[in-house]
Amino acid sequence: MRSALWLPLFDELADPIVLTRLAVEAEEAGWDGVFVWDHVNWHGLAVADAWIALAAIAGATSTIRLGPMVTPLPRRRPAKVARETATLDRLSGGRLVLGVGLGSDRFGSEFSALGEETDDRRRAGMLDESLAILAAAWSGEPVHHHGEHFTVDGMQFRPTPADRIPVWAAGFPGKVKPMRRAAALDGFFPVNLAETDQLAAVTATLAELRSGRPDPYDIAVALPADADVPAFAKAGATWWLAEFDHEHTSAADVRAVLRNGPA
Repeated sequence: MRSALWLPLFDELADPIVLTRLAVEAEEAGWDGVFVWDHVNWHGLAVADAWIALAAIAGATSTIRLGPMVTPLPRRRPAKVARETATLDRLSGGRLVLGVGLGSDRFGSEFSALGEETDDRRRAGMLDESLAILAAAWSGEPVHHHGEHFTVDGMQFRPTPADRIPVWAAGFPGKVKPMRRAAALDGFFPVNLAETDQLAAVTATLAELRSGRPDPYDIAVALPADADVPAFAKAGATWWLAEFDHEHTSAADVRAVLRNGPA
């Protein structure tokens, strides 16, 4: 199992200089990754831009995996994400992992307050179209997409990423549609996972859905530092994302976890 910090970019952690220093310390301590939340609003807290923060982290580190976990593609323009991901992957030397999901309006009204789509089904369609556009864009060949939500009419996206970018999809355990989407990608990030039995069921479902597909495949679980991480590894997790209190986390809290080392 590999280990990563999973950092909410709020208040003290909204400072990109603080984030970059933590990422450097995590790399020095042997951690395998640093992933960040991607939000534009969270109950009035200070919020950092995930992509600018990731660029700073990429430039200051050399081995850790990094990426948004997760970015809500339905509120983002896929052409812009195609440019950002290729640029960030090149900046990091091929270390980007792209976490994707529907997003939610529950916590910061990020969709309704900005006039974005709030219907889950329509956002699911936007997510799937965005994934198709990204896959085509990363090839460097002309992209021809005329969908319900997005259009790309023959545009090429160069330079291409430095390496193949793994894509992990988020979803709630027990919901088949998100897992079916994730099974066609490179990994699954089960949201609000609480028990190893839940994870074992997720692992079994994904194995069935992925029958005949090539490995490797990742299942990333977000757990606090005091959780029984080895038990989740036995149930099928390949990544542990060290979870923090999203509204009350300081740099000192993160250092206390990262200095204990990865799982």
